[in-house]
Amino acid sequence: MRSISIFTISGILLGFGLFLAAIFFSTDNYFMFFSLSGFLMVVGGTLAAGMISFRGRYVTRAFRDMAAIIIPQNINPESLYREVGMIITWGVQGQKGGIRAMEDAIESTNISDPFLKYGTNLLMSDYKPEELRVMLTDALETTFERDMVPSYVLRTMGSYAPAFGMIGTLIGMIIMLDTIGTDPTQIGPGLALALVTTLYGLLLAQLVFKPAAEKVKEKHEIMRYRNVMIMEGLIMLRNQEFSTAIQDRLNSFLNPEFHFNIAEEKRR
Repeated sequence: MRSISIFTISGILLGFGLFLAAIFFSTDNYFMFFSLSGFLMVVGGTLAAGMISFRGRYVTRAFRDMAAIIIPQNINPESLYREVGMIITWGVQGQKGGIRAMEDAIESTNISDPFLKYGTNLLMSDYKPEELRVMLTDALETTFERDMVPSYVLRTMGSYAPAFGMIGTLIGMIIMLDTIGTDPTQIGPGLALALVTTLYGLLLAQLVFKPAAEKVKEKHEIMRYRNVMIMEGLIMLRNQEFSTAIQDRLNSFLNPEFHFNIAEEKRR
């Protein structure tokens, strides 16, 4: 598995690369687009507003999740296929040797995923199928809502950034207008410098915070989808459904190109 998401890196490089290329081909005065004070005003204001709006640990996690978007998610059609095969294998063991054999097969499997581990523990605790569904549904929904908080934080900060860019522009214009009487020739450069903060705010919103928020949201929506599939499989195991019935139900979650086939797997 790749350690870096090529598409995410390409999107970042393309977005900022086209922006820098537009500056390069439009003017020779590149430094007028750089203002340390303007950048600090936008970034600092956005960060401060985020810390006021959310708990510190949520803001910290939001930045950690934003940095992690360059790492590919480990859930893909192949991994879902393997998990379907694992659940069906447990079901086959249950058909051959009963509940005890299925539990032995589960216990012999190295499970590191928190949701799957929680679900298998409930499965072996002799809960009724309807009770199992309620508890697993609560677990996956609360996990999803908790994991979505960083996306909310990043999206909110994306809405703050342009506003702080405008604040920086207003401050710059006030300073510029205050100097008109002493040196009218500074109006043009002063206005350009004032507008740079608006540019910074829009860039942070449209190329950093909002895209990162959507990427984080997508990641956890995919995880939720996978957890629903796992939940349905575990409930069918609890109902002691036939392996073919489990296969047909879980295949509805898979890409048609990756449908599990018990007969084909036996021939391998």
